[in-house]
Amino acid sequence: MAQQIKLFSIAGLKPALVRTFKGGYSTADVGKDLIAGLTVGVVALPLAMAFAIGAGASPAQGLYTAIIAGFFIALLGGSRYQVSGPTGAFVVIIADVIARHGMDGLLTATLLAGLILVFLGVSGLGVLIKYIPYPVTVGFTTGIGAIIFVGQLKDLFGLAIPNLSPEFFGKLGQYAAYATTISPWAALLGLGTIGIILFVRKIAPRIPAAVTAILVVSLLAWALGLPVETIGSKYGAIPRGFPAPSLPALSLEKIREVFPSAVTIALLAAIESLLSAVVADGMTGDRHGSSMELVAQGVGNLLSALFGGIPATGAIARTATNIKAGARSPISGIMHAFVLLLFTLFLGPLASAIPLAALAGVLVVVAMDMSELPRFFNMRRAPRSDLVVMLVTFALTVVIDLTAAVEVGVLLAIFLFIKRMSETTNLNQIVALTPLGDASGVASDEWADAEARLRAPQGCEVYEIDGPFFFGVADMLQDAEREFEKPPVACILRMRRVPAIDATGLNALSSFAERARKQGTTLILTEVREQPREAMAKMGLDEEIGIQNIAPDLDGAYARVEALVAAHERAVLDRHGRPNLSTRTRS
Repeated sequence: MAQQIKLFSIAGLKPALVRTFKGGYSTADVGKDLIAGLTVGVVALPLAMAFAIGAGASPAQGLYTAIIAGFFIALLGGSRYQVSGPTGAFVVIIADVIARHGMDGLLTATLLAGLILVFLGVSGLGVLIKYIPYPVTVGFTTGIGAIIFVGQLKDLFGLAIPNLSPEFFGKLGQYAAYATTISPWAALLGLGTIGIILFVRKIAPRIPAAVTAILVVSLLAWALGLPVETIGSKYGAIPRGFPAPSLPALSLEKIREVFPSAVTIALLAAIESLLSAVVADGMTGDRHGSSMELVAQGVGNLLSALFGGIPATGAIARTATNIKAGARSPISGIMHAFVLLLFTLFLGPLASAIPLAALAGVLVVVAMDMSELPRFFNMRRAPRSDLVVMLVTFALTVVIDLTAAVEVGVLLAIFLFIKRMSETTNLNQIVALTPLGDASGVASDEWADAEARLRAPQGCEVYEIDGPFFFGVADMLQDAEREFEKPPVACILRMRRVPAIDATGLNALSSFAERARKQGTTLILTEVREQPREAMAKMGLDEEIGIQNIAPDLDGAYARVEALVAAHERAVLDRHGRPNLSTRTRS
């Protein structure tokens, strides 16, 4: 059954927390949410800092985002289990915005993205996000993974590069030029982090692998006094508390500059948060409210920007961890934010000892997870057009930027969709000017058309549109008109298999009717379905064609043709006293 999109409806804007309390919330549920919140908070701690550092922001900004956005999205969100914060998908776009427009530009883009997300949720248009084609999502997620992976090699191996290039191939060139500056200790800690994460995942999947690896590697580096760069040596101690909320320096020029990036941030946030909510629904049997979730994501990003944070969205890995830890409601997501807040207030200085190589190792694993190379390579079995869309999106993500990749990828997918839809819609000629004399021996699936030929009055042509009549197929009528050897008395257009028509299709019908009138041919429509009939009435096309020329069935259309022929013959007799069948009638 087709899903109907309800625009600007507040019926679905009900936070999951409200539904939780209405359905009953026990003390046992409180205990399970506290444990789940503590677990996912510990998991989120290194990720929030790692994603911020990988994007070119400070670790404190990552924590601010996880706390502020994580709290308010859980409080207002449409999913009972969603955990939100900085994610790997944003690393590339954040780094690009900071490189082009500075931190003020990023904060402005995040504010705009928040407003866009709120609009998508309130308007109901957010459900359209799920129609972004699969090849586009595979292309840009794999591209993001590749960029994150390449971007972490400097810290992973401790390369002494003074200023890392923002360009993908520029980074590769610098790595080759500075290969001799590799720090053996940084490489040992970075690769060790990757190894520990993969090992823990395999033997003890319930244990948070990233947290375990960070603890082990940090303790080892501190105990041995290894000469490696840490969070403290590069960024200083994480400040206790929060900065005062403030707006970035807004200007119309700045808004224009960052608006494309804001749209990309909003789309990524919507895609990832709704995908995460769907994953949570599949794991729990619950059902999220997509509109409320998008509104909450918008509010979370707005408030994150006010406190100097970076963009946030639903995090699939943290949401899954939350569910596996026994979460029962959005309270666990709220508790996860409180865990991070307590760390920031009281244990922030401990983060200063975390080696950057360890955080780079965490991001390398994230990049490997995001890339999902089996899906990427499996696309070679897909239709060639889909493969091309994926490869173009991937290449643009890596070479240009994510904004261009998403825009071009979606545009290519739309063009391919139009092409495929136009191929599924046909205009078939059923009856030529002279009816057939015998339908014997006709296959069963052609019997109806053969019968229509037998019953057709002389001097009319019957065409049938099979499929949606929209702008991709509107020129079919013109092609049919060119095939007329001579103008018929009437042209019957059957529309029983046309479920929908758009403005271009309506205009094509109007133009076809006008040209037919000039040639002395009457256009007769038959078996018009509900949506096309209503669309024609709104545009006044039914009156332009003539209500009498819109028949409920083929018999009615044939009767109309016979009436036209009879009226014409009477008019000819009145004028000349004898019939002249070569003259064509006008409706």
